[in-house]
Amino acid sequence: MGCDAHEISIVITDNDQIQQLNKKYRGLDKPTNVLAFPMQEGQFADITPGLLGDVVISCETAQQEADKANLSLDERMSQLLIHGILHLIGFDHETSQKDAQKMEDKSLELLRKIETNKDLNIF
Repeated sequence: MGCDAHEISIVITDNDQIQQLNKKYRGLDKPTNVLAFPMQEGQFADITPGLLGDVVISCETAQQEADKANLSLDERMSQLLIHGILHLIGFDHETSQKDAQKMEDKSLELLRKIETNKDLNIF
């Protein structure tokens, strides 16, 4: 059994830039912590078949959330990156409670694999 390689583009930005993206692509005129832009669907999916998509993280919001939750910035960035990647591969916590639970379970599973702090949860 082979393993197809897929690439992810990760962009770290500030609140102003992520707010512009959030407004343009989601119609929400406010900053957010992470946005995911899948590239495996839609009319341009065949242009770069190995690219799963882009994950955009606001470092500014991530730091604020980390401070509020008493986490390191690295821990919060791990949480957000996993969240964004799961969106790229089809997980969606906004479709139903069952889907939200599936995404949370997978997030925790992946977080336990990459973070040394085994008490770290998702939020």
